[in-house]
Amino acid sequence: MSTLTDDQFDKLRLVRTPYVGPVAYRQLMARFGSAGRALEALPELAARGGGRSFRPADARALEAEIARVVRNEARYCFLGDRDYPPLLGDAGGSPPALILRGDTALARQRTVALVGARNASAAATRFARELAHALAAAGITVVSGLARGIDTAAHMGAGPSRTVAVIGAGIDVAFPPENADLQDRIAREGLLITELPPGAEPLARHFPARNRIIAWMSAGTAVVEAAPRSGSLLTARLAGEEGREVMAVPGFPADPRAQGCNSLIREGATLVQNAQDIIEAIGAIDPLALRSGRRSFHSPPSTDLSEPERSRVVELLSMSPVAVDELIRQTGLAPALVQTALLELEIAGRLQRHAGGRVSLA
Repeated sequence: MSTLTDDQFDKLRLVRTPYVGPVAYRQLMARFGSAGRALEALPELAARGGGRSFRPADARALEAEIARVVRNEARYCFLGDRDYPPLLGDAGGSPPALILRGDTALARQRTVALVGARNASAAATRFARELAHALAAAGITVVSGLARGIDTAAHMGAGPSRTVAVIGAGIDVAFPPENADLQDRIAREGLLITELPPGAEPLARHFPARNRIIAWMSAGTAVVEAAPRSGSLLTARLAGEEGREVMAVPGFPADPRAQGCNSLIREGATLVQNAQDIIEAIGAIDPLALRSGRRSFHSPPSTDLSEPERSRVVELLSMSPVAVDELIRQTGLAPALVQTALLELEIAGRLQRHAGGRVSLA
């Protein structure tokens, strides 16, 4: 039996429907006013976008998913809910639905992401634990990804009751296996977050989305050891794109694990030598002072789109990503009309969205 209201169930069904990403979800909610009405409109939107057939997420499969969430003592949190992390809700591409287990109040407090190398040095691991401990003592919630190395050190240093672990798997999947006990302690005393359904495996393609949540729910991201192309640098850059503080701990130039942090500092990231540097960098940001997570959705796209106008948008698309602003400039159409065309193509499975407001044919 479902533990969600009818409206919440419709939201979950919309989120789990193929091709409905974070941008499409916001636009659909703005245009139709409710998830239920959006679901009713999806087949027609998909047909306009050139889709051959369309099916929303299966209701019985969702009931089974909900039952697994309840069995794991977790619950759903939707964009706009009181418990949705405020800073995360302020980001345009934030996930419409999260699954939470633990103390949801932690996500509404001052948060800092502490991330770094999985194969971290002993010195960096010790320093990360000390940083996290000092931040927690100052009343700041430490956010990380429960990976080996620096992530684990950050969670352990802050203590399970002062940390948030964002995972790239289902709420019932322990990864890495050696952190199973730590994950359970955080779920009972701190907060465990995922956007994936129960049973989802920790696949490589899940981790960029996990990194976005870590970066966007935090006032700043501090990196402790990172190789030049590591996921930790991606997390830091995602933070910077949303106007959050980017910080890094400098390292020995000859150590490859320090090259990423040193590059961030060279590019303007705040140099971190102690917890006070982080506290000063994030300032007095109060997540609850923002409208984040409870603000209205984007203005609804126009519905008055002619076939010639739709064709003008489609003709400019290719497999190479292009900025939406460039499409607006080249078509000469109103932004709302271009967004309508893109929404229809996305629902039809013909459009893929990329970072930086870019799109391409799928």
